[in-house]
Amino acid sequence: MPPPPVLITLFVAASERIPKRAAKKRPHQTGFWQMPCPPADLEDSLIIRRLTPLPPEGSGPFQSKKMGISRNFNRERQGRHRLIRLYLRSSAVRKRRCSAKIRAMSERIYRDPVHNIIRLQTDSDEGELMMRLIDAAEFQRLRRIKQLGLGLYTYQGAEHSRFTHSLGAFHLMTRVLDRLSETYAIDPGDRIAARAAALLHDVGHGSFSHVMEKVLNFHHERWTVQVILDEASEVGQLLRSHSDDLPHKLASIIEGTFQPAALAQLVSSQLDVDRMDYLLRDSLMTGAKYGIYDLEWIINALAIDEAADRVYVQARGVYAVEEYLQARYYMFRQVYFHRTLRSAEAVLRSIMRRALHLLDDGQEVWHASGTAFEKILRREVLSISEHMQVDDSDFVFHIKQWQRSSDPILRDLSRRFIARSLFKAIDIDMPPDQQADFLSTARQTVERAGFDPDYYFIEDRASDVPYYSYYHSEKSEPKTHIYVESGYASPQIKEISEVSNVVKGLQHAYELHRVCFPAEVKNEVYAIYHRGSHKEAQTAIR
Repeated sequence: MPPPPVLITLFVAASERIPKRAAKKRPHQTGFWQMPCPPADLEDSLIIRRLTPLPPEGSGPFQSKKMGISRNFNRERQGRHRLIRLYLRSSAVRKRRCSAKIRAMSERIYRDPVHNIIRLQTDSDEGELMMRLIDAAEFQRLRRIKQLGLGLYTYQGAEHSRFTHSLGAFHLMTRVLDRLSETYAIDPGDRIAARAAALLHDVGHGSFSHVMEKVLNFHHERWTVQVILDEASEVGQLLRSHSDDLPHKLASIIEGTFQPAALAQLVSSQLDVDRMDYLLRDSLMTGAKYGIYDLEWIINALAIDEAADRVYVQARGVYAVEEYLQARYYMFRQVYFHRTLRSAEAVLRSIMRRALHLLDDGQEVWHASGTAFEKILRREVLSISEHMQVDDSDFVFHIKQWQRSSDPILRDLSRRFIARSLFKAIDIDMPPDQQADFLSTARQTVERAGFDPDYYFIEDRASDVPYYSYYHSEKSEPKTHIYVESGYASPQIKEISEVSNVVKGLQHAYELHRVCFPAEVKNEVYAIYHRGSHKEAQTAIR
């Protein structure tokens, strides 16, 4: 069987002429391959030692119009190596002294379970910047942070990371900007800033998604801004090397102060590339079908209201946005607020609170000395570089060690977490006048069973507003609303709840109030729980 043909890609850049000689292919730190420049005499040629297969015998010249280069492959032998004779016949090359770089690839391709193929063109300054940002240590760290935190304790397929989600948001931003650029003039610098902001919007995220933010008292968006502005971070240096004001542009986009505001809304708003990606991704990876919506039609219908500097959806996309908002509603109810997931988070928070409490009391808690995690346990402020050193694996590693702790509470909680022996959880949905009595009685039951209620009886509260009301605040901002085009004959841009009855029903907050407790006392707690409903039923019968 004949060997497959050779494919070579050239990039020509101006520089001083280099004398003709046999080219040596060697890796360059930028990811390109360098070779000497061809001489001005077009009849001369470069001899490149073949490191890849040649085309089959009799296949003839391989022609390419790219960059005016034609390639003739001749079979020759020199020892054990075959040679390729490459002829350059470009008039552009003839007119200038040059050096050539053989690019290993002109694009990167990421296979993605949601978007299938994510293409990153690397043959421009913008593309090279995005490639380097992805390769930066701060962004690679996101591979080690789960997108859904402890979602895999409930949905075994939810192993995806913040890295994959950030790539997905970046891909969607590129697609949206390409679509909008067909109609609107978007400044090239603003386009770069918007793409980079979508890529880096989660770079400051803490471990296990949002679980640790309350315990350790930080917000990931503040860390993201600090990483971007930090002159010592790899991300900050890359942004600054491209443009001095680029880091500040990204920071203002994430903080919501960027102008034009319409581009910032694509990164953070009620209808942004962040939400567009994570709903589809989380739905796919968990197997829960609630998060599916018509992404393609929303992108097709996006537009910019230049007078008001805001993004809106054209009339044909209203129903797709309704579906998107309903998807978010059901994903929160069925996935993000799932009782088993919330129970796992309760156990993790109890572990960290216990470890912090023991150290505050001067007791010994094992930890890797000299690490950023030690500073977390001692409640010391982390530097940016130290925050970037911590990921999910640091917490899991220490919790595995704490299974042998001398403290019985820390030891037991750690074993429960590692073995997935989680707390039971029930909704506090009885009438308000019965809730306090139930909570008090259940807490005492847990304590009588020998469990410290401070760590084994956890009230869990959470809420989400699937769509914020237009009249939620007198000083409401465009980023908190979704605007759509109403009508075809005389179209007007309106807030979506003025147009959609479906969205009106989503303006009421969804709240949960649960209590988590050890499975060892579930029968006793369940009896107390149902006793109240039994009394209520008896009262209704009478």
